[in-house]
Amino acid sequence: MEKSDFYGRLVLMSRAEKNTTFKLRKMPTMLVSEKRVRCLRCNTWLVKAQVALPHEEFYCPACIQLGRVTTLDNFFTLVEPNHFKKLDHYLTWQGQLTTSQKRCSKEVIHSFQQGRDHLLWAVTGAGKTEMLFPGINEALKDGKRVCLASPRVDVCLELFPRLQAAFQHVEITLLHGRQTEPYRYTQLTIATTHQLLRFYHAFDVLIIDEVDTFPYAQNKQLLFATAQAKKTTGSCLFLTATPGDELLKKVHQKQLQVSYLPRRFHGFPLPEIQTKLALNWYGKIQNKKLPSAVKQFLKQCEESKRQFLLFVPHISHLEFVQKAVNQAFPKLYVTTVFSADDQRLEKVQLMRDHEVNGLITTTILERGVTFPEIDVCVLGADDDTFSSAALVQIAGRVGRSPKRPTGNVLFICAGLSRSVKKAIQQIKFVNHKAKEEENGLSAVSSPNT
Repeated sequence: MEKSDFYGRLVLMSRAEKNTTFKLRKMPTMLVSEKRVRCLRCNTWLVKAQVALPHEEFYCPACIQLGRVTTLDNFFTLVEPNHFKKLDHYLTWQGQLTTSQKRCSKEVIHSFQQGRDHLLWAVTGAGKTEMLFPGINEALKDGKRVCLASPRVDVCLELFPRLQAAFQHVEITLLHGRQTEPYRYTQLTIATTHQLLRFYHAFDVLIIDEVDTFPYAQNKQLLFATAQAKKTTGSCLFLTATPGDELLKKVHQKQLQVSYLPRRFHGFPLPEIQTKLALNWYGKIQNKKLPSAVKQFLKQCEESKRQFLLFVPHISHLEFVQKAVNQAFPKLYVTTVFSADDQRLEKVQLMRDHEVNGLITTTILERGVTFPEIDVCVLGADDDTFSSAALVQIAGRVGRSPKRPTGNVLFICAGLSRSVKKAIQQIKFVNHKAKEEENGLSAVSSPNT
């Protein structure tokens, strides 16, 4: 291994393994107490009897997907030295930010310079990735190490080429669980949030995208990984369109500063949700029949040649819905996609390439993936599977292109659940605040205050 492979990293090596090439800092993998052990990679406490190995040794099953941590091993690391080649130019992106985007971007830069945490609360389609470019540029110019992390592989795969295009002279490492390329030490990293468990005081700037989404939200492992991956003098920027109660609490208590952008980059409001009641939609689907509202929705998509996303609450619904769509609209080419689908990435690419008319999907595509000029329908939007944050994100898939900044968002429900009502309320709230901002009225406050 190269010396740089250890900079700000937790490299797992056998306790018996010797390294004589360069001096490394050795750290234990687990803290052993009388009845429990604590994994020092993911911070999980475990009952000794449940994770015991022979000869009073122990392992951690909680983060085993990153390689098994045992007391037979040690972590080896080196202090992050920020050994990066100085470049004449970092940012090659030539785009322009709106006035509101510039305001938020300046506030982000200031938080990076001050080494403090910050929240960027931007509606879906606000262009938050582009808003990050000036801040990342300033951090790179200052010799800082930067990581942009997301809970989902799909999002990382979409961000990677966008960052490559924006910073054409900067080497960028992409880290996720499915990759086969070896790790490289670079100044700019894109990673899934699980990959942060491999780092130790590495990043001067750590940007966490979609902090409200699974598997990041309320995940103690990943919250610990975030704190451990960031330098003690570094700053963390949280990005979201739907902040959870904990972040809002910190904002209200003045523990976390916030930049709020209630307007999309093209200036149009978020498409508002239309609801249609269908008391026995699943019974119809099982009989290969579609609710009349769904048929009307798909008919409009077919006639206008618009792509669509059709969301369902559970994986078990996918096959029934596909058969019903195929029977009612034989000319539409649709396929299903879900989290454990081995061909998920390929199917998403088919959608991007306009090789399919639509995807029937679970919440795996609720955010982070952009398809321009689409419409969206949610079957069973009142199901407990769909949180209000998920429903807002799903609605936010629509109207993201300036060529078609509007679109149709249809929720099929047996009744108006609390989550559906809250999603409708939040979209109306941000659209109202965007109108106030346009008219130069007072600063934005939370819909709950």
